[in-house]
Amino acid sequence: MTIADAEKVPFYLNPKVRAVFFQIGVLCMVGLLAWYLVSNTLTNLERQNIASGFGFIQKEAAFEIGESLISYGSADTYGRALFVGVLNTLKVSLIGIIATVILGTIVGVARLSSNWLVSRLSKIYIEVMQDVPVLLQLFFWYAIFYESLPSPRQALNPVAGVFLCNRGVAVAIPEAHPAHAYILSTLVIAIVAVFFLRRWAKTRQEQTGKYFPVFRVGLGLILGLPTLAWVAFGSPTAMDVPVLQGFNFTGGMTLSPEFIALLLGLVLYTAAFVAEVVRAGIQSVSKGQQEAAMAIGLRPNLVLNLVILPQALRVIIPPLTSQMLNLTKNSSLAVAIGYPDFVSVANTTMNQTGQSIEGVALIMLVYLMFSLSTSAFMNWYNKRARLVER
Repeated sequence: MTIADAEKVPFYLNPKVRAVFFQIGVLCMVGLLAWYLVSNTLTNLERQNIASGFGFIQKEAAFEIGESLISYGSADTYGRALFVGVLNTLKVSLIGIIATVILGTIVGVARLSSNWLVSRLSKIYIEVMQDVPVLLQLFFWYAIFYESLPSPRQALNPVAGVFLCNRGVAVAIPEAHPAHAYILSTLVIAIVAVFFLRRWAKTRQEQTGKYFPVFRVGLGLILGLPTLAWVAFGSPTAMDVPVLQGFNFTGGMTLSPEFIALLLGLVLYTAAFVAEVVRAGIQSVSKGQQEAAMAIGLRPNLVLNLVILPQALRVIIPPLTSQMLNLTKNSSLAVAIGYPDFVSVANTTMNQTGQSIEGVALIMLVYLMFSLSTSAFMNWYNKRARLVER
């Protein structure tokens, strides 16, 4: 068919035109379905005299929340209560993801160890944690605190300034001091410096073949700069030690049993899957790569860091992203053990206000934002870590 003949074809027989037409048609059908569901829901709510909308967010919540990263009281609004729930979920998710990646990587590498005992222990851990549902693990760790640990008056004191009891773990923290702001600032500066140092060392190695000890230098910066700031601004050593008053500890920092049980359950469960992801990624790298690296005299740790892991990342990152998302979504099981995450706070809000549809919509929106943010970051990292073929 010539170009002239193609121009004479009716538009409804043009594949490109039909594709656009079908997509517009499907979009209109989805929009009409959404409009029908929303209008039908609003009509039913109005018929039953049930208020709709998000006006309840500005009303007084009138309930307490056991844990909060910001100041909160029962006189605050539902909006602030929900924000407290969001922060609590973020706290568990961020700490859990970091701990899971570290533990999962260690177990995954140990699973491939030539040491028989290390390899078998890793395999047992993976099999047990994967086969026990995460909810049961949450119940198990929660019961450990209330059944195995004593009351605050008989609290265990394994280390100075640390107390274990059925009310949680109370630990000593540094007392407020102006030097802490400078220490934190130098720590951030050190981390940024290590990031650029690593990029420089990688470029230098690609151009000259010379290896730069980034880990040792980076560790020195991260530990050295904050230490210099600590010395320069008075070397504060005063600690806020927990003290037993009445039936509980005051002062210091207390980690609740609910938070610890939730964190342990999520990390130990998800790390088992991450370990298998890491193992599969390492095994996807040809053995010839390892043999070639060892043939030129690289130490085993350098072979792992410079040869195997960079190539394994392209296999590891996509399923690792899924496990991060699973951990974040599984944090909603916190309601089963009483940790005040977003789902728990939203459930209390729905019970008091009767705004079930709005509450569920907020839950879906919050977890959607968590998932999209995690996916966006991991996709960006995946593009940076992937191998560029020539």
